[in-house]
Amino acid sequence: MIRFSAIAVSLGLLAGCQSTTEDPAPTDPVPAPHLTPAVSQEGALEQREPDTCHAGDQVAALGQPASVIPTLGISRPINVVEWRGIEPQEYNPQRIVFRLDQTGKIFNIDCG
Repeated sequence: MIRFSAIAVSLGLLAGCQSTTEDPAPTDPVPAPHLTPAVSQEGALEQREPDTCHAGDQVAALGQPASVIPTLGISRPINVVEWRGIEPQEYNPQRIVFRLDQTGKIFNIDCG
């Protein structure tokens, strides 16, 4: 009987430790001044000019294997992005970007 009473008292003490108030909602952290971008990116997509790299001239390469890209005679910068690959995040309106599908064929060509 003594063991049961000790357990009951212990459980009662633990129940008394529980908080009945909810934790306050987390607040969004304030960005450090040195991490705040100097230039606003708002509206960056609207600022991109359409086909400044003349990607439309390469439409015939759509559906072709990536091995055809060096034979296209392109004199401007290019970038080839493999399926689920990583590409640079800086936008270059003069660069032609070839995006490849799972089989290594070109499925998209645009500027960037």
